[in-house]
Amino acid sequence: MLTPAQPEDRPAAAASDEGTPVSVKIRERLKAARHRFHANDNIAEFIEPGELEALLDEVEVKMRDVLNSLVIDIDSDHNTGNTARRVAKMYLNEVFRGRYVQGPSLTEFPNAERLNELMIVGPITVRSACSHHFCPIMGKLWIGVMPNEHTNVIGLSKYARLAEWVMGRPQIQEEAVVQLADLIQEKTQPDGLALVMEAEHFCMQWRGVKETDSKMINSVMRGVFLKDPNLRREFLALLPRKG
Repeated sequence: MLTPAQPEDRPAAAASDEGTPVSVKIRERLKAARHRFHANDNIAEFIEPGELEALLDEVEVKMRDVLNSLVIDIDSDHNTGNTARRVAKMYLNEVFRGRYVQGPSLTEFPNAERLNELMIVGPITVRSACSHHFCPIMGKLWIGVMPNEHTNVIGLSKYARLAEWVMGRPQIQEEAVVQLADLIQEKTQPDGLALVMEAEHFCMQWRGVKETDSKMINSVMRGVFLKDPNLRREFLALLPRKG
């Protein structure tokens, strides 16, 4: 039998929760689960239905504060009147989307023909942003796979989807390539995996030393690519050479 206080418990809890920013609610869930939420982590499983839209509204309000602190007249300037909303949508729905949505669904096929020859996918266009200054990182990515009879075969476009999901977060290039390699390794279980990424960093071109010609190239080698220098050389030799 209900006590007189019980019917009021739930409305009181809802009322106390009503004024809490959605970012705080999500952060509390992450902390309660002891789940890391660094810039390049995916937190989609901790976002409840409807909260991403509420988070967009919250970021818009905070972005208006940033513009005001930059002494930009967002009330009278026709160019920046809706900038806060545009920036919020850009971050949550586009350039940092990989933080807030679940990974792409993959159709996997058994390696029925027992393929065991080198396969290279690329160049895949990379669009990301550095986690230090939120400046763009733009480049190309090549993926080499040495399958075995137990390897899960995925469609070529899925490699690009996985790359887009991982790169769609504030990143540093060295960590991004390792994250993507770990993901592909988990999904496909090949004998060997190789990734090479070449990118321009606008935090170096647009600010700081303003060096416009420099690029960063890094690689990750797993399995037989790490153990077999001839296979590694074959993979690197097959990548398109720059003119």
